[in-house]
Amino acid sequence: MINNLIENTSKSDPIRAEVPGYTRKLRFLLYLATLLFIVGIFAPMMTISQLVFISSSFSVFSGVVELVRNGQIVLFLVVAGFSVVVPTLKLWVLFRLTSAKAMPGPKLKRTLSLMHDYGRWAMLDVMVVAILIVAVKLGTIASLQIHYGLYVFGAAVLLIMLITGRIIRLADASQKG
Repeated sequence: MINNLIENTSKSDPIRAEVPGYTRKLRFLLYLATLLFIVGIFAPMMTISQLVFISSSFSVFSGVVELVRNGQIVLFLVVAGFSVVVPTLKLWVLFRLTSAKAMPGPKLKRTLSLMHDYGRWAMLDVMVVAILIVAVKLGTIASLQIHYGLYVFGAAVLLIMLITGRIIRLADASQKG
């Protein structure tokens, strides 16, 4: 799919024309983003310390499980949907777009449009809002310590956004040329 896009637009974009194996590089970045995403989901993101003796570490996964245990189904659906399900679907679509199997033109355009429009609301925004809510609600009662999971998750989000943007630009360039 992307090979066709690159071939169709390589004359108008000298950078892509000079970079052999562009699809391979995008796939490598997708594998890296997927690895970072998986690690980011399960790695500890924060530790909440209450008083002196009580502390709890949370990851996205453990936070989602805790929401279900506490009966917070709506919040569970929002956090799990935007932080786990939508990004997983987005990664799947990106892998599909960089595969050898071509997607029909209208379907490609619709898929890219949906990814571009709704992908912005996934992952990072929800996590930042959740951390801000926790930090504001805790105030002087507890302290919040950030761990590497937040940075890994953030890196995955940024990398996925970068790849998505690049693929959308390739698709736009191929449709114009």
